[in-house]
Amino acid sequence: MTTPLARCGWRAAVAAGLLCAVSVAAAADAGPLIERALAGEHRSAANRARDAYRHPQETLLFFGLRPDMHVVEIWPGGGWYTEVLAPVLRERGRLYAAHFPADESASRFQRDSREAFAAKLASRPALYDRIVITELQLPARATIAPPGSADLVLTFRNVHNWTAAGTDEAAFRAFFAALKPGGVLGVVEHRAPDGTPLEVMRETGYMSEAYVIALAEKAGFRLAGRSEVNANPRDTRDHPRGVWTLPPTLRLGDQDRAKYLAIGESDRMTLRFVKPAP
Repeated sequence: MTTPLARCGWRAAVAAGLLCAVSVAAAADAGPLIERALAGEHRSAANRARDAYRHPQETLLFFGLRPDMHVVEIWPGGGWYTEVLAPVLRERGRLYAAHFPADESASRFQRDSREAFAAKLASRPALYDRIVITELQLPARATIAPPGSADLVLTFRNVHNWTAAGTDEAAFRAFFAALKPGGVLGVVEHRAPDGTPLEVMRETGYMSEAYVIALAEKAGFRLAGRSEVNANPRDTRDHPRGVWTLPPTLRLGDQDRAKYLAIGESDRMTLRFVKPAP
């Protein structure tokens, strides 16, 4: 179900009195800081172009982001969301970036990604010098933050990778361990219809909501909300190279490029889970 915050801007939602007290507080406190980060000159034109598909402000407010939180961003890749989270959290909060290892335990792709991320952080110390880099490489490295210390753990379009590797249950256990009681896990993932076979999910990169919810609940989480803010009804989810057929990957190159650009990025679930208090 689409939340009021997902349907409209945070200002309109607050004015209409449609949000719970926690969401109102998050919107009033974090909303202007997110807006400022999104408008910052540190963001490239290419990254700004993704805003129309990824709805970062609405997504982060739905997850309850506040500037005084300890937040873990899982596998930040090139730092698309880091560009937004770091300025919001810099003065009063803390951002952990749980990236790939930098040593030979990671693939060449993962090491290159980690190196590029480190270079990005070093290029703008006034924005990024307080980020704490940790590592997530399952099953061996699963301490993404001090146990029981995080207010919010965020993962964007990663679950399919762990399912393909057979480490998805371990990933959700790591998230649970890092969070405080009452802490929130925010998940954005490519969405397959419920009932999609596991083999098809692994091949296409699209995961069913039922599967992701079951993973989280098995780890101990409770589903606390769903949003359609990242839904895309144009996505038929039957592409020849799975989700990677669509932008930004466009794995078919110039073949039917206009068609896939017109679809845009994938249809996505946006789920909020809570670690229950004892």
